[in-house]
Amino acid sequence: MKPLLRSLAVLAATASFALAGSEGWLTDWEAAKAKSKAENKPILINVTGSDWCGACMQLEKDVFSTAAFKDFAAGKVILMEADLPEKTKLPDALRKQNEALEAKYVVEGFPTVLLLDAEGKKLSADLGDYEGDAAGFLKILKEALAKVPAK
Repeated sequence: MKPLLRSLAVLAATASFALAGSEGWLTDWEAAKAKSKAENKPILINVTGSDWCGACMQLEKDVFSTAAFKDFAAGKVILMEADLPEKTKLPDALRKQNEALEAKYVVEGFPTVLLLDAEGKKLSADLGDYEGDAAGFLKILKEALAKVPAK
């Protein structure tokens, strides 16, 4: 019985770790735009390959999972994740939505991280190519946000 409980505990820990990256991130594009409009905040979209893109996984680990990023982002932006995993099967509608977002916004590669307005207009260059850690990313995010026109 103990090995079964231990296996279940490991499985639960693994599942919660896998879900941790999505904490606070919307996956519905229309909902993200509506929330952006209602709260008058730009959308920070992360177009990612969560289970195959090394740089995407590093960005998640070094930046998006940190308390510093979460605390800052909560008051400033609407978080939107458009994931295109290779190993994880997404519902067809979500995959189609994310593929359309990839086609519209990804120019150089993964990850692509942009600030967008409530209609989906680009407000920044790609923020996904950053140097360093959460502090480095937050610096370029703050600089990008400072350039966003006030409404």
